[in-house]
Amino acid sequence: MAYHIERTHKLTLDKPCITIKIPFERLGLDENRDQVVLSDFALREWVPHIEALNKLIYNRSRSDKENGAFYCFRPTNVVLQRNASFVEVISDKWYLCLMITVQLPFKNNDKAMRMLCKMLPKEVEELIGNFDLNKLNAAYELVEKQNRIREWLKSNDYSAFIANGSILPRNKDNSGPLEGALPFTSPEDVEVESCGLRGMGIKHGVTVITGGGYSGKSTLLDALNSGIYNHSIGDGREFVITDQSAMEISAEEGRSIKNINITPFIKWIPNGSAEQFSTDYASGSTSQAANIMEAINFGCKLLLIDEDRSATNFMIQDIKMRSLIKHEPITPFSERVRELYEAAHVSSVLVIGGSGEFLSVADQIILMDNFVPKNVTQEAKKLCEDDKPRERIPHTKWEIERNITADHFSSYPQGSGTEKLMVSTMGYLMIGDEQIDIRGLYNITSYAQLAAIAFIIRKIAISNQDRLIFLHEKIKKALEDMEREGVDIVFSSFFPGFERWLELPRINEVLSVINRMKHLDFID
Repeated sequence: MAYHIERTHKLTLDKPCITIKIPFERLGLDENRDQVVLSDFALREWVPHIEALNKLIYNRSRSDKENGAFYCFRPTNVVLQRNASFVEVISDKWYLCLMITVQLPFKNNDKAMRMLCKMLPKEVEELIGNFDLNKLNAAYELVEKQNRIREWLKSNDYSAFIANGSILPRNKDNSGPLEGALPFTSPEDVEVESCGLRGMGIKHGVTVITGGGYSGKSTLLDALNSGIYNHSIGDGREFVITDQSAMEISAEEGRSIKNINITPFIKWIPNGSAEQFSTDYASGSTSQAANIMEAINFGCKLLLIDEDRSATNFMIQDIKMRSLIKHEPITPFSERVRELYEAAHVSSVLVIGGSGEFLSVADQIILMDNFVPKNVTQEAKKLCEDDKPRERIPHTKWEIERNITADHFSSYPQGSGTEKLMVSTMGYLMIGDEQIDIRGLYNITSYAQLAAIAFIIRKIAISNQDRLIFLHEKIKKALEDMEREGVDIVFSSFFPGFERWLELPRINEVLSVINRMKHLDFID
């Protein structure tokens, strides 16, 4: 056994970081199994032991600083690579590593020694003694099956799969399935089988999810959005599997946009350029247009859009409004969604409850009725038979390539010799002179993932030697290094205010944060 103790931060000497290193042979572990699954499982098993330690020393009349406390990362229900639990090889010997922080009790060295030298090792031995290899094997088998379904999606022209029996609604704190919720059941005519499971398949193309209020439309879309990651046993959405490039797209009024071509949706801008559109305070329609174009640039192949979070004038415009408004710069999404799939191979799943504009362009229409899905594609198509054919609009160019210059891309505020990096609980990330609004990024799973994004951006900024920065290349390299060498390689204890935990993000979210920086020079 090994206990590696280091400073969490130079200003918090009373709150060290401890990495507990447990040899594989103590746990009966196999070196050839998935390390991310093992680390995720071990962390979930470790959390109750930290709670047990804190219960032993808890004193309601004293703060943690006076009393002392143990802290570990509490994962959400997604399986991700983290620095709170990982595998390390030292001199050909394999170790399971668990990272914690400890608040040492103020002016009480005897208690601090007891916490670190007696209580903690005893609880680690409890973990080892209770380590359930059968439960671990079940976790391995679950992730292997989830990954096989992901491969099945790619080879069978499907964007998503929702297994029968899945529990989609979440409980109050979003930590698990809602008790008593109705299990998901696929309509028979869209039911498919994958890896021995039956459920609803969502094919590439345009899918509309409709229904009345409180019928489960948005719950289904949220489940699809969460399906970009594998889920742990007991989540209820273990077999909700979605294309891993998928992104939830919304209107994001007030966001910063720099030099992006939004002409597929916005034909012209008063006193500006739609081909190289920039603003520090975007409208709902321009922000949603930019979000879609950026997602395509990231390599996204599935857009998830809820009308409740969208700009109405961006999504639709009916015949009467077309007749009334003669000079409309906006080409609504309803006129581009078909072309987006056919020309750019980007599918869409749309939650629509208030307009029939998308029915005629959809490949599949699912009606949610009190959380029960029904395939109403043929019925909906009949309703569209008498619609006047729309005037065909010219096809557009979807491919864009965006890079940035090194000017203003720095973790140092102008004129300062000290770096600035922090994440605010109010929904902002600060780096150098930038204050980035990230409240509209729904695919970031946790504060730990956001912290990792901040450190990745900082690493690219301080290590860059070129005037032109190829963002995709730099971020992919950083993520590959983190996967291979450990998520913690980007962390720096220089910055106060960060918790010690990091989770591996996707390239999509790193690029999304960079695209919201106001002072960068983007080159299209």
